Amino acid sequence: MTEPLFLTPVFQPKIWGGRKLATEFGYHIPDGKIGELWAISAHPHGPNTIKNGPLAGITLAEAWQDHQDYFGHQTGKVFPLLTKILDANDSLSVQVHPDDAYAAAHEQPGELGKTECWYVISADPDSYLIYGHHAKTREELADMIEKGEWNELLRKVPVKAGDFFYVPSGTIHALNKGIMVLETQQSSDTTYRLYDYDRTDDQGHKRELHIKQSIDVTTVPHHDPKLDVTTETVADATITSYVKPPISPYFAVNRIELHGSLSQEANAPYTLVSVLDGKGQFIADGEAYVIEKGTHFLIPNQIKSWTFTGEMEIITSTPGKEE
Repeated sequence: MTEPLFLTPVFQPKIWGGRKLATEFGYHIPDGKIGELWAISAHPHGPNTIKNGPLAGITLAEAWQDHQDYFGHQTGKVFPLLTKILDANDSLSVQVHPDDAYAAAHEQPGELGKTECWYVISADPDSYLIYGHHAKTREELADMIEKGEWNELLRKVPVKAGDFFYVPSGTIHALNKGIMVLETQQSSDTTYRLYDYDRTDDQGHKRELHIKQSIDVTTVPHHDPKLDVTTETVADATITSYVKPPISPYFAVNRIELHGSLSQEANAPYTLVSVLDGKGQFIADGEAYVIEKGTHFLIPNQIKSWTFTGEMEIITSTPGKEE
């Protein structure tokens, strides 16, 4: 019998982080400003360790390399996805991510580009995102950046709990103060900072900016992606499909609002699961596993069907094209 892969979380300190990962989710986080929980990760900057079953004690990255039967014998060199929870106690830098081609040419070998998406877990009143820009040409973009015309350049979008944003590579963006999201992204840690509010760290140093790279990779002009969001009732669940290939080539993301029982069959080589609220069970191959708010796990290829039971809010994701 193959078990789901439960993972040990990795916490990342950030200048903009806070303590909500402890107060809202009950995680035992380190002292200081903790901005990110890397919940399902094989990236070298924060790989999770598998907690249970035959693969207990090895990292998800090692499992990908040495136990491809768990992943449907995918040919990509690296595990392609990364699931995070972000606590923006302060505003993140205004930033942009490269696509696969630019990352391959300019970053460390094996580093992917970064297309991502956010499901908004919570947001303070009057919260907003930076999402896109108003420049019509790359020359205008460079000119407005050089002049520091941030209010004129940056596009502000109101945000509330339950919103979803798809952020393709090349999109200028930033989470702002008071927002917590679950992020599904390509497995990349490459960020080009465009503007950081002239902040300094505890030693009085400003963080590095990446103006040339940002201008190189930003999509000009900005266009909001056209998503085909659908919602359906299945058994005791409401399932919302936010993105999937071909609109989102790298991943599909769904939200399950469960009040009872939902049985599903695998439609991908493996499935990533994050429980955002509530408590229940994951049942597969006659075994039941207690899952609750803050649980993250991977359903491997050997598990072809399963059942969720309980009262829960769940985000699932599956891979798109192979990297």
